[in-house]
Amino acid sequence: MKKLITKLLLLALPAVTLAQTSQPKTFTLSKEVLKDKIMGGWAGQTIGVTFGGPTEFRFKGTMIQEYQPITWYDGYLKHTMENSPGLYDDIYMDLTFVDVFEKEGLDAPVEAHAKAYANAGYALWHANQVGRYNILHGMMPPQSGHWLNNPHADCIDYQIESDFAGLMSPGMPNTASEISDKIGHIMNYGDGWYGGVYMGAMYTLAFTSSDINYVVTEALKTIPRQSLFYQCISDVIGWHKQYPNDWKRTWFEIEKKYTSDIGCPDGVFDAFNIDATVNSAYVVLGLLYGNGDYTKTLEISTRAGQDSDCNPSSAGGILGTIKGYKNIPNQWKMGLKEAESLDFKYTTMSLNDVYEIGFKHALENIRRNGGKVGQTDVTIALQQPKPVRFEKSFEGHHPTKKITFNKKLKADQPEYSFDFEGNVFIVRGETGNKNPDSE
Repeated sequence: MKKLITKLLLLALPAVTLAQTSQPKTFTLSKEVLKDKIMGGWAGQTIGVTFGGPTEFRFKGTMIQEYQPITWYDGYLKHTMENSPGLYDDIYMDLTFVDVFEKEGLDAPVEAHAKAYANAGYALWHANQVGRYNILHGMMPPQSGHWLNNPHADCIDYQIESDFAGLMSPGMPNTASEISDKIGHIMNYGDGWYGGVYMGAMYTLAFTSSDINYVVTEALKTIPRQSLFYQCISDVIGWHKQYPNDWKRTWFEIEKKYTSDIGCPDGVFDAFNIDATVNSAYVVLGLLYGNGDYTKTLEISTRAGQDSDCNPSSAGGILGTIKGYKNIPNQWKMGLKEAESLDFKYTTMSLNDVYEIGFKHALENIRRNGGKVGQTDVTIALQQPKPVRFEKSFEGHHPTKKITFNKKLKADQPEYSFDFEGNVFIVRGETGNKNPDSE
């Protein structure tokens, strides 16, 4: 006997000007420093997701108070990688796309990335899961991520897996945006896509500047000003200037203005918020108020709540790129060496592998985009960030009702029908045997 549990969702669905800054046309650094920054980016996001893992979505619409300890000890990284491999979707999702680039070259078609992701052995959720479903049923990107086909289009998914685009594009935010245009639309659209574009841009700028405020602000030039995403991050930057010593006040302002999710079927009518806009705001919160301090950055981006493993992963990776692997504090690298040779589950790639592969892809991307690679140094042809195109999900729609059904579907009655008022409905749920021995 199979039991179908569904939840039915019925839908009836300002910007701050950023100063123009000038920058040199090229930037030269040693290969050693470039590789150290790439290592810092990959190690930093691994550290961040491990630290925040136990708190993920346990704090929804509330912050985690300072008196509540969050686990960290020597050997914790290896233990978590071996015993909680599903936590590392922030990493193994990236590695899926890195692997395709490695096997098929940097011009690999988006179809290759889509098929690799859709047929991978890991479980998926939200925009990623719907994108996988669409691809396996013949709908390829960008349609697979479009909000009309993917009700999770504004969710955090591409934001958490976009690190690779920035790490392989040092100093080249527009190149990262081009990569994100292809791969990010496999599963996301609009503000959900912008989350990944913005994270990628911050990574690219982390190679050429150690100024957190510059990285956060300059990267926002890749996002269209009329978007909600731009408005939200602009506000966070403004609130930081207004309340420079009170991250909790800025967190509260984010909650007041940006936490009304209208898309995600799990998030509407609930405190649960996996929207890319508000979770990107928490990343920026951690970066700005952390002000280059690794511990403060991870603590704040985690204690903001909601997707509190993915957010410190992004913040830790960006700051790790700025600082470089060697300058990540030893407290956060304890036990890392033991973990670096372990393949992430569902992949044949370890941190040690992606350090080398990521460096190789970055060198190739530098060459392909007007830079020069010498014996000991590289010269990057720097790019002024340009906004990607404007997209908006769920325009003119809003949720009206959420209904739970508990219906048993039998072999002679395999269908269930219902009436609704509105122009869209979403059915979510699971199918499974109530009794494993039954048919």
